[in-house]
Amino acid sequence: MTFAELIEKIDSFIWGWPLIVLLFGTHIYMTFRTGFIQKDIFKAIRLSLTKDPDAEGDVSQFGALTTALSSTIGTGNIVGVGTAIAMGGPGAVLWMWLTGIFGIATKYAETLIAVKYRVKSENGSMIGGAMYALDRGLHAKWAGVLFAMLASVCAFGIGSMVQANAVVTNLSGNLPFPTMSFEFMGHEITVLQLTVGLILSFIVGLVIIGGIQSITSVSEKLVPFMAVFYFTGCLIILIMNADVLPQAVMTILRAAFTPQAMGGGFIGSTVALACRYGFARGLFSNESGMGSAPLVASAAQTKNPKRQALVSMTGTFWDTVVICLMTGLVLVSCIIKYPDIDGLSGNGGQLTSMAFSMIPVIGLPLLVLGLITFAFSTILGWYYYGERCAVYLFGEKIIGIYKMLWVSTVFLGSVVELNLVWNIADLLNGLMAVPNIFAVLFLSKVIADETKKYAGSHLDDKDDTELPVLANSKKGVLG
Repeated sequence: MTFAELIEKIDSFIWGWPLIVLLFGTHIYMTFRTGFIQKDIFKAIRLSLTKDPDAEGDVSQFGALTTALSSTIGTGNIVGVGTAIAMGGPGAVLWMWLTGIFGIATKYAETLIAVKYRVKSENGSMIGGAMYALDRGLHAKWAGVLFAMLASVCAFGIGSMVQANAVVTNLSGNLPFPTMSFEFMGHEITVLQLTVGLILSFIVGLVIIGGIQSITSVSEKLVPFMAVFYFTGCLIILIMNADVLPQAVMTILRAAFTPQAMGGGFIGSTVALACRYGFARGLFSNESGMGSAPLVASAAQTKNPKRQALVSMTGTFWDTVVICLMTGLVLVSCIIKYPDIDGLSGNGGQLTSMAFSMIPVIGLPLLVLGLITFAFSTILGWYYYGERCAVYLFGEKIIGIYKMLWVSTVFLGSVVELNLVWNIADLLNGLMAVPNIFAVLFLSKVIADETKKYAGSHLDDKDDTELPVLANSKKGVLG
């Protein structure tokens, strides 16, 4: 067995039942521990649109939310849903949706402790995340170091190289570009790869050089646009498929609880397969329990931890409960209406492309534009995640180096094959959840107490806990 095959096998195992049980079990537990916090989702949506400029923080609540959404609303929502249906059948859509419903509680919980245990740097900027909750809340610095190491390394793969590669793949696979190529350092590179790599790395460099304020400024404008743009495309397809939409809903519900035989455009699947692929792709898409979104939520201007936790949990709602569900309905209704479409048995990306091609003229360009903007925004969001974790480990002196490495990997991802890189990054991404869930579960009493403390009219009360200031923010825990 080669090293690449070993990594792929371990990755498949980790993202199978072990991670499903860990994450979904935590989702259910925190739902009860927080008193079913999902009931406050509409209050949370209203909060996400308000500003709290008098509170401590670097960016607005909405800015922190859109930056987090820039990382979660991406190829997982589009290609990931198609993969879940292709491998697990239409019933996977329901199980994916349920990861969003229950995952709202875990996103709330992990954000609350990240904000509660955040610290100030010497220059007054906020730094927080699972590593500080583990370090300050549980006095488990080793676990904080482990989380930060996993996140800062996997970010280069899943947040940079893989996303850049997705831009090139979608452009070359869906639009007619010339295939001129040349050899560079033993690799054949197309002119398209080189052009995209140079342009994308340049634009990314321009944005991240301005730090969190620049990233959130772009995210605040780009995320609502791309989400509405994609949502509109899905809505058009659902209107076109209105005659089979009730059948699509019933097919999803029925297939989630009974084995699905081959036929009608669907591959055969069992309930176990529907559960596994629905859960796995849903968990990957909304990142609830991964500890990623709290890294940027910790920089938000907020009076108390609960306010930002409520705002952050709306990210899971929009990502999975709304957008993934829309995508699932689009794909299942298209399969029912056009059962003779070729290529439905195993390729989620191809399945999604075929569904959008049903919109005359603008369908595929609409999808390609959505995929590109999603990938670009993910690059920006994951840069901040990785940088914050690197700062925890090595101090603020690492920021300049991390920026240069990030831009370089964006270019590299555009011009090389990434199968091994993807599997390694995917594996590390899954392992990130372990120390983060450790923090959520062992600090669940703190989460429950804070939830009660700021209940009702007390939600607007200021946190009376004084934030500690790092004595030397240029020196990390390993610096």
